Amino acid sequence: MKLFIAEDEPPARERLIESLSRVAPEAQVVGSAASVHDTRRWLATHAEPDVLLLDIQLADGLSTELFADGALALPTIFTTAYDEFALAAFQALAIDYLLKPVDDTQLARAFARVASLRERFAAPAAKALREAMRSDGAAPRHRQRWVARQGAAFIAVPVEQVAYFVSVDKLSFVVTRDGTRRLLDESLADIEAALDPEHFFRVNRQMIVAATAIARFAPSSRGRLSAELIPAADGDVQISQERAAAFRQWLAR
Repeated sequence: MKLFIAEDEPPARERLIESLSRVAPEAQVVGSAASVHDTRRWLATHAEPDVLLLDIQLADGLSTELFADGALALPTIFTTAYDEFALAAFQALAIDYLLKPVDDTQLARAFARVASLRERFAAPAAKALREAMRSDGAAPRHRQRWVARQGAAFIAVPVEQVAYFVSVDKLSFVVTRDGTRRLLDESLADIEAALDPEHFFRVNRQMIVAATAIARFAPSSRGRLSAELIPAADGDVQISQERAAAFRQWLAR
């Protein structure tokens, strides 16, 4: 069972991980974040975990915001020091709502519920359920166009024309399929959060690529991958060993 934790208090996060090692030793924490923004970015660039453990009040807002557009549908255990967010939590598919300080008994009860649901819903049925939750009439709100600078003016770039986004000297650029490069005002992190993860992947700190821009890739040194893009990028495009498996999985969708 793969878990993702969002908790902005390091001591609380460590206590939760310690408790998990006792009540759910089969669980693996595959990622963590301290803010809504970083949680959204992590979920957009990694394979879906089996369960989310979210503190409701994070550094930059409420974690229930992650479920506002209906695009996220994962079993979630919320933790909080307050009880006034219970309704919003259960509207966001909460498996349980645990008040801090979370003890082993509370956590064990929550994971017993998770195990029960996993047994009731086989993988094909669970996938169908998630798709049904996402198809409630509200499509995921991904950016459809980008406003880029063209000299002293601005131009709208449809997302379909984008080959990749690149960061150079802390400036962000969009490169279109015809090889034109234009300056953007957003940071690469903000760009990543607004993209559809089905079509775009953060290959490294400097670049986000569209699936349609990848001509080929091959193994490189130390477990990394080297990708060739269309149009060609400036320099070698390297995908780290840690990102290589996720990249292969994403490209094979």
